[in-house]
Amino acid sequence: MGIGGVSIGSLLIVLVIVMLLFGTKRLRSIGGDLGGALSGFRKAVGEGEDVRIGLNKNIEFDEVTELDQINSK
Repeated sequence: MGIGGVSIGSLLIVLVIVMLLFGTKRLRSIGGDLGGALSGFRKAVGEGEDVRIGLNKNIEFDEVTELDQINSK
């Protein structure tokens, strides 16, 4: 048994059929498009994390500044 009850032989047969239907050039372009999409998604998620971290730092800074102002009065 292979992955999820699918044998390696049947996976190879499906791969050959897909290659015959689409051709290697189209599969390469689909793979490149998919890789670019994943790369863009990872970059966007990373930028979202950076923004979230930046917002947390700003909130902490603002809280400290407000506490300093209250304590100085």
